Amino acid sequence: MKAELKLLLPALRRFAYSLTGSMADADDLLQNTVLRLLDSPPAAGIPLPQWAFKICRNLWIDDYRAQKVRQQAATKPELQQENFTDGEQDMLNDIQLAEVNTAMNTLPDEQREVLSLVAVQGLSYAEAATILAIPAGTIMSRLARARIAMVSALQQKGSLA
Repeated sequence: MKAELKLLLPALRRFAYSLTGSMADADDLLQNTVLRLLDSPPAAGIPLPQWAFKICRNLWIDDYRAQKVRQQAATKPELQQENFTDGEQDMLNDIQLAEVNTAMNTLPDEQREVLSLVAVQGLSYAEAATILAIPAGTIMSRLARARIAMVSALQQKGSLA
């Protein structure tokens, strides 16, 4: 695999540059991709290039989203720590979050996975389908069932009126 990876590095670096638009960021992305590849090589039957490009893209998406959140926090004063918050509201938010977590934990694994990828992580149906290796239609039906189950569970708890 290491020999094949060496041959793949120039193409991966070009791909990383096309995503980031910066050689420094592309090199960082390439390094993280190679580390991830060495930690978790592709499963049998999955070509290394396909696996490598998928990992590179997923790492870039993760970093892009993290940067977006950091930028929003820097430009929105309400997200900065200097502001004081209402302790009662914080407590109510914590209770609601605990109720949502409890409701999510009651979902079957396949529904919880889809709900997490699409609703929590913000992935598209197509991205979630690729990650889970199932058709996009299956993603949509599992997500619909998960949402219905979540609403029902939260209504029983009284979190939703």
